[in-house]
Amino acid sequence: MNDWADLRSPVPVARCLAMPKVLVSDPIDQVGLDILSQVAQVDVKTGLSPSELAQIIGDYDALMLRSGTRVTAEVIEAGQKLRIIGRAGVGVDNVDVPAATRRGIVVVNSPEGNTIAAAEHTLAMMLSLSRHIPDANASTKSGVWDRKSFVGTEVYKKTLGVVGLGKIGSHVATVAKAMGMKLLAYDPFISAERAEQIGARLVELDILFQEADYITLHIPKTPETANLINAETLAKMKPTTRIINCARGGVIDEQALADAIAAGKIGGAALDVFEQEPLQADSPLRALGKDLILTPHLGASTTEAQVNVAVDVAEQIRDVLLGLPARSAVNIPGLYPDVLEKLRPYLQLAETLGNLLSQVAGGRLEQLTVRLQGELAAQQSQPIVIAALKGLLTQALRERVNYVNAMIEAKERGIRIIETRDESVRDDYAGGSLQLMATGSNGEHRVMGALLGDGEIRITNVDEFPVNVPPSRYMLFTRHRDMPGIIGKIGSLLGSFNVNIASMQVGRRIVRGDAVMVLSLDDPLPEGILAEITKVAGISDAYTVVL
Repeated sequence: MNDWADLRSPVPVARCLAMPKVLVSDPIDQVGLDILSQVAQVDVKTGLSPSELAQIIGDYDALMLRSGTRVTAEVIEAGQKLRIIGRAGVGVDNVDVPAATRRGIVVVNSPEGNTIAAAEHTLAMMLSLSRHIPDANASTKSGVWDRKSFVGTEVYKKTLGVVGLGKIGSHVATVAKAMGMKLLAYDPFISAERAEQIGARLVELDILFQEADYITLHIPKTPETANLINAETLAKMKPTTRIINCARGGVIDEQALADAIAAGKIGGAALDVFEQEPLQADSPLRALGKDLILTPHLGASTTEAQVNVAVDVAEQIRDVLLGLPARSAVNIPGLYPDVLEKLRPYLQLAETLGNLLSQVAGGRLEQLTVRLQGELAAQQSQPIVIAALKGLLTQALRERVNYVNAMIEAKERGIRIIETRDESVRDDYAGGSLQLMATGSNGEHRVMGALLGDGEIRITNVDEFPVNVPPSRYMLFTRHRDMPGIIGKIGSLLGSFNVNIASMQVGRRIVRGDAVMVLSLDDPLPEGILAEITKVAGISDAYTVVL
C-alpha cells in the first residue's frame, strides 16, 4: 500500500477515547503520580524483572522509572502502545535508547532536577574524605577518643580538577571556587570563555591528572569514558590526589583504583556509583580503610531532588500524552529549556506548514527543502527541520510519526532533506519566516509562514501566491482565474450545502491572472461538494486541508 496515496483527501482516523495508561515501575514521589493522574490511569508496580515487565508493558502508553528498572530491547518490542519512557533522574543507561528510537518512542529524563543534590553530595564527599569524617564518627561512637589518627587536609588553595563542566560540574566548581580552591577543567564541549566565566582553566586531561589535588568526575559512561580512570591514568597523579565520583559507575577501573589506594599511589577516593550496583560483596573496594569512602548511590537522594525529578518527568509524560513535545528528550536534538521555550512557537509553525504542504502537494514526495529566512536563520535549525518532517508525514503515518522517528521515517521513504538559510530576507515579521518546498510526483509545491508578535501562526504564501491567513482545522483551497463572480459562486455553493465560512482570502500575482483562494471552514466539507466546486467556470483545482 502506498502511504502517500491521495493525501488531499485523508481518511478520517478513529480516535481512541479511552484514558491512556502509565506504568510506574520504581518508587516515585506522590506529587509525580498526582500529575500523571490528571491525564492517565496510573499503575504502580515495582521490582519487576525485564521479563516480567515485558509481559505487561503492552497495555501501557507510557513508562516512568528510576534506576531500578531495566528497559531492554525486548521490553521495548513488547510495548506496542508505548509513546514515552520517562527516567526520573539524569542518566538513562538502564534504557535501551537506540531500540526506543527505532520504535519512535520518546525517552526523557530530568537533566536538572537533581543538579543541586548531586553537586552537594560531591562536595560533602570531598570534605568528608579530606577530614576522615566517616571513620572518625565510627571511632567516636565506639567509645574511642582518637584525634591523632584522623588528622585531615584542608581544601583551601588546593587544585580541584573538574572533568565535565555541565550543570553539576559547574555548580561544584562555583562552590569550590568560593572555598578558595584553584580550578582546572576538562570538557571537550565547553569553550575556554565559558570555563573562564566559572573561574576554571581549561586544560587537556593529562595535565589535569598531573596537577590536580582533587579530581571530581561529572561525565556519562560512554565507550570513550569507560574506565577513564585506570592504572595508566592513576600513575600520572600525585600520591596525594583524591578522586570523587558521584556521576556514573564504570568510568573508573575499580580494581586499579583499589590497588593504587592500597599501595599509597594516590591519596584516596570517595565513590557514590559503581560498575555493578549494588556493590558486590567481594569487591576489592570493601577491604580499604579510611582513605576510601563508599555511599550507595545517594547523589540524588534528597527530598527536594526526588520531588523535582518526579515533577519534571511526570510533566513531560503528561505533555507527550496530550500531544505536546517533551522538553528533555534524549533521543531528539537536545535543547536547554530556555532555548526550547524560544523555539517552541517555531516548532509549531514548522509542523503546521509541513502538514499543509503534504496536502497541497499530494502524491509521492521525493524531497523537502526547509528554508529559514530573516532572523529565523540564526536559530538552531535541526529541531525546526524535524518538526517540519513530522508535519509532512502526519497525513500518511498519523500517530506512528513523532519528533523521535520523523527523520528515520523520511529516510526510509527516500525523502531527501535540504536545509538552507537566508538572513538577508526582510519581511514584515520580526522573527523571520519559514519556507517549505516539496518536490515529488506532482511537481514542485511550496508554502511559507511566519509568526505574529503574539506568536500567532500565519500562512503567508502558497505556491508563490501571497496570502495572510491563520491556519484552521478545516480549510478549502482553490486555484482559479481571477475573474468577477468566482468568489460569489463559491460562497453560494458552500451555503447551499450548509457549510459556514469562517474567513476567506484571495492571493494573486497579477490582475485577472491565476489566483489562490483560501477559505477557513467551521465544519468539514460534505461528500461530493468538491466535485461541484470544480465544475464552476474558472476553477482549475480544489482540495481540502485538514490540520
